Amino acid sequence: MAVKMDRPGANPWRIVNQIRSKLRIPAAAVQVPIGIEDEFKGVVDLVHWRSIYDEGQKGNEVVISQEIPESVMELAKAKSSELIEQLAEFSPVFLGSAIKNTAVQPMLGGVCAYLPNLAESEVLAHDTSLPSSAPQIQLTPAADAPLVGLAFKLEEGRFGQLTYMRVYQGTLKKGNQIFNARTGKKVKVPRLVRMHSNEMEVIESVGPGEICAIFGVECSSGDTFTDGSTSFSMTNMYVPEPVISLSIKPKGIETLNFSHALNRFQKEDPTFEVHIDHESKETIISGMGELHLEISHAQRHSVRLSLNARISLTRTRSRPEAPVNTPKLWHIEPMEPDPETGKDIAFESVVMGGNIPTNFIPAIEKSFYKAHEKDALSGNVISGCRFVLKDGAFHAVDSSELAFRLATIGAFREAFKMAKGQVIGGLNTRRGTIIDSEVRDDEFTAAAKVALNDMFGYSNQLRGSTQGKGGFSMEYKHHMPVLPNPSKDLDEVCRKTLAVKK
Repeated sequence: MAVKMDRPGANPWRIVNQIRSKLRIPAAAVQVPIGIEDEFKGVVDLVHWRSIYDEGQKGNEVVISQEIPESVMELAKAKSSELIEQLAEFSPVFLGSAIKNTAVQPMLGGVCAYLPNLAESEVLAHDTSLPSSAPQIQLTPAADAPLVGLAFKLEEGRFGQLTYMRVYQGTLKKGNQIFNARTGKKVKVPRLVRMHSNEMEVIESVGPGEICAIFGVECSSGDTFTDGSTSFSMTNMYVPEPVISLSIKPKGIETLNFSHALNRFQKEDPTFEVHIDHESKETIISGMGELHLEISHAQRHSVRLSLNARISLTRTRSRPEAPVNTPKLWHIEPMEPDPETGKDIAFESVVMGGNIPTNFIPAIEKSFYKAHEKDALSGNVISGCRFVLKDGAFHAVDSSELAFRLATIGAFREAFKMAKGQVIGGLNTRRGTIIDSEVRDDEFTAAAKVALNDMFGYSNQLRGSTQGKGGFSMEYKHHMPVLPNPSKDLDEVCRKTLAVKK
């Protein structure tokens, strides 16, 4: 859904084009806005060919009209034809404004109309009474079937732990006795509510496909609940190994509230882990990234973080990130390894008309191969690069083989700095090894190995160098020996710590 249609500069068609070009999804708008920016007041439903307006103080009064405003008639017809052309395979794009609640109801109706319901999707569960190798059981979305529900989210509220649960099979009623498939404990459902943002609606029961919230049920995120008549357990979600760890301690004296908060975080977030380091006696929290630990957990409990990470280091191998052109003369571009020879470095001359004497071209080629042996930024070998010589000029007196060689080396090194870009350059400054990279249209993806200690603060650098468009993910790979200088610093810190303890 393209939201914020009431903001200055709102352009839903730019969003649709970006979904197509960047996400590779055949998107098409199913609505046309009536008015734009501060005059946005409704949408034209292209599927049912009608106008939808939201009136009232909160926009909760939906008014449907069969008349299409003349001001958007031509645009609606054009977008309707575009939608028909993509009916075979398209992803619907809705328009609206969340803050004014404009065109939100049609979007919710689209969820019901376009997304599969429980009967159309395959939901599997394990029967814990059978061996783990036994095939999974398909659940039936029937209200009279045995209850199977999944607690997918926990939240600490004013009235204690609030457990969000989705019912996949059967019916959950207020006052029911339900069983935790993981712990085997029996609990009573004291209260059922349906959440509307921050508002609660008290309900008596929920059926298959519905989501509710329960008070007073102690559990962990991902637990399965049944009515006790079956031994079904929903498939656990994949939880990757933590990639980063920090030591954590409260600002004042450690109290039970500190431990309770960390335990609560573990229940709420399966990717968050806590343990005590036996050597340093520090509390260590581990998670999926620096921001994950600092924002999701540390700042919520007003604690102070200090760095506690193991150091590993690998060497860098560079390659160009994007083509760099010098008009009419030459250019360098990324190159994939040749399937027959395995070479990923090449020189190509397409000079026409004798603007560069043929006896100088071998010198240019030799100089390129010499320049690729040492990257000017980090001193490492350059791979995956093709040099294309297109044109040039010479002087009958001043031109020589040495002049062309020096010019080639200097020009290539200067251009390679431009080709590497800020993303690869940022990884190089952190002593990373580029494993693979891919350039597609206006996108660039790189896979690299970087020492964990060098990744602190990288998320901020990446967002800054890519204007907020870049992102990254990490997974643990292996340990490597610490370099002499960092090792010396670690030894010094260790000696000072031992001296203080004595």
